[in-house]
Amino acid sequence: MTDQLSRAFQALADPTRRDLVARLAADGDATVGDLAAPYDVSLQAVSKHLKVLEEAGLVSRSRDAQRRPVHLEAEVLELMTGWIERYRRRAEERFARLDAVLADMDEGAGGTAAGEEAS
Repeated sequence: MTDQLSRAFQALADPTRRDLVARLAADGDATVGDLAAPYDVSLQAVSKHLKVLEEAGLVSRSRDAQRRPVHLEAEVLELMTGWIERYRRRAEERFARLDAVLADMDEGAGGTAAGEEAS
């Protein structure tokens, strides 16, 4: 699993990392300390989660004087969304075709439910 899409999905398989991404999306850039505050884990544990997200391209860290804010990289989320959307559309197209087949079958049966007698 070396492609960016695979790394991103793998990184987001962990609920803590998904929560970190959600918080960055909602609140914007934050420090490791800010991100670690709601969890009952060490700063080092949160830093390890952020390292996985960073390696997947989902977040980046910059320097701002003494601060090292974590920034969400939306482009990777857009890549993931595009991949999901492509398969969602295909599934919807298959369901629409199935609906059409079932409607044709219902019309062919005279509009009666299976097992019912037509009057």
